[in-house]
Amino acid sequence: MNNILNQIGIENYIFLSVILFCIGIFGVLYRRNAIIVFMSIEIMLNAVNLLFVAFSTYHQDAQGQVFVFFSMAVAAAEVAVGLAILVSIFKNSGSISIDTLKNLKG
Repeated sequence: MNNILNQIGIENYIFLSVILFCIGIFGVLYRRNAIIVFMSIEIMLNAVNLLFVAFSTYHQDAQGQVFVFFSMAVAAAEVAVGLAILVSIFKNSGSISIDTLKNLKG
């Protein structure tokens, strides 16, 4: 096992990841701003990526780290597309609040 996991311990990584994921869930459930919702989803994704890297290091296997690399690439593309959609919605409606986006249903 690696020296860094001996010093810090896998339990602390799990605890930090759970805290980050819960912060992301609360942000998605209780905030009405679309940008805050996107940021909360990114926090949740980073919590999962932290667990992948921690367990990958714990088991001395690089597969988790490779998965995190591809996950971050997909997340970057998702943010670019999501922000482009939000900019176009803001141009049309003047607001990016989740409540006003419900009115866009056809």
